[in-house]
Amino acid sequence: MSVRIAIPEPTSSDAAYNQRALPQYLAALHSAGATPVVVPLHERPDRIARLLASVSGVLLPGSRYDIDPERFGVARLPACGPADPARTAADELLLQDAFNLQKPILAICHGTQGLNVWRNGTLYQDVPSEVGAVVNHTPGREVVEAHPVQITPGTRLASLVPAGEGGEPKVNSSHHQAIRTVGDNLRIAAVAPDGVVEAVELPDPVHFVLAVQWHPERTYTVSEFSRALFRSFVHAAEAWRPRPAEIPTEGATA
Repeated sequence: MSVRIAIPEPTSSDAAYNQRALPQYLAALHSAGATPVVVPLHERPDRIARLLASVSGVLLPGSRYDIDPERFGVARLPACGPADPARTAADELLLQDAFNLQKPILAICHGTQGLNVWRNGTLYQDVPSEVGAVVNHTPGREVVEAHPVQITPGTRLASLVPAGEGGEPKVNSSHHQAIRTVGDNLRIAAVAPDGVVEAVELPDPVHFVLAVQWHPERTYTVSEFSRALFRSFVHAAEAWRPRPAEIPTEGATA
């Protein structure tokens, strides 16, 4: 039986987006040897908790909605789009479970931003107006190689870059929010030519946590780098085991 990976629905209210986007994540997970377990965003928290007991990893996908700037303590800019509270609530449940039990996490685009904010980081609400137009971060879904990313040497992500692609592989791009201040205990794993953070990870050899701003699920069939991201995540989930219950020492009191 293949390893089970939890993935929340991308949005709570845009069925067309879900129908277009979700199958690509599911296909990539299947191809990497995993069984996706879709988490309905309108499910009760206790039912989501029971579902999470059966999975060994969490994938946080992209979304057409923005992260609410109130979550990182700043006033909303006019260019910031609407948020999706149901998606936020589900992501927080999944993140809490994964960090409590050290389950592997792969976050993509909106999922990366949500992870960073959950770890007390901040975001650019709108890259074009806050950073500038050095790099086009929204060239269109059909653009497979939008810009290069500079990979940080010695990171988990660096170990996944295929031989021959060097330290600056090209990736797609489809976002207008991005990481501004990196969250607690995360480190930068890649940046765009304009300095925008493109990937972060947890520098922990035991707990696999990797988050990328681009969309490897869209290029899984044509990019060895994309396949390596999913394979490494699935392999980490296959190796994950629940923590053994602590055995009280003799004479300990409750």
